[in-house]
Amino acid sequence: MKKQHKKESLRSLIRRYFFIIIGATLAAVALELFLIPNSVIDGGIIGISLILNYMTDIPFGILILVINLPFLFFGYKHIGKNFFISSSVAILLLALIEFPLKSVGPFVTDPLLATVFGGLILGAGVGLVIRNGGALDGTEILGILLTRKIPFSVGEFVMFFNIFIFGWAGFVLTWENAMYSILTYYIASKAIDIMIQGLEDTKAVIIISDEYEEMGAALTERLGRNITFLHGKGGYNENEKEVIYVVITRLEISKLKQIVREFDPSAFVTITNIQETHGTNFKSPIH
Repeated sequence: MKKQHKKESLRSLIRRYFFIIIGATLAAVALELFLIPNSVIDGGIIGISLILNYMTDIPFGILILVINLPFLFFGYKHIGKNFFISSSVAILLLALIEFPLKSVGPFVTDPLLATVFGGLILGAGVGLVIRNGGALDGTEILGILLTRKIPFSVGEFVMFFNIFIFGWAGFVLTWENAMYSILTYYIASKAIDIMIQGLEDTKAVIIISDEYEEMGAALTERLGRNITFLHGKGGYNENEKEVIYVVITRLEISKLKQIVREFDPSAFVTITNIQETHGTNFKSPIH
């Protein structure tokens, strides 16, 4: 029997589009009040639209809509209907909100301040849209499609694509503005990561030790974390092992290491970054 997918609730739908509206508004503010007045651009389709705006005086809102159309079409075919609708709404809002902001004028005239704060606000806006199922830029959609046929990852394709854009910006604008633009892109990409992944810095810890029972009890009692025992087997000698798995915050790493050393200084420990945690079992304990 084919599994039925539950429809998104009205409350969840309203919440999602509320954040898409906020994201598109932030992106428009960053572009019109910070970046465009200071001749600074971003990467991707937004960057191409800004360069063409400088060269032809065609409104940025029209350019971002027209250039993104084929990518939206491919996104509909290869990613899905919800992505297509969310992205279309976000891009249309960006174009509409950007236009009246032209009359407001620049918020800052210092290129460095515009680069830093414009990049932060733009990244926050783009990140909000992506987190809620849409996109303001078709570059990554193109990357997903092309990397199926070329020997590069999506990240490598986007990087090469943006090298071309910033090189083009150096000739159209100035090389100084192109360098400011690279800095804007870097800051915006970090802000996008924060918006998508969240600020909470959590770690996944795997511990292999013969003292797993006592160590696990101490971790639960002294860190206040739920632990999981995973059954493992050695690849060389095929000895069976119990593996401790626990999720902690960055501030708890030192305390965890201390507990491990107390029970088994020779324990094998790996600590890896986690982008997101979900569920009610992971909450910061009160120490």
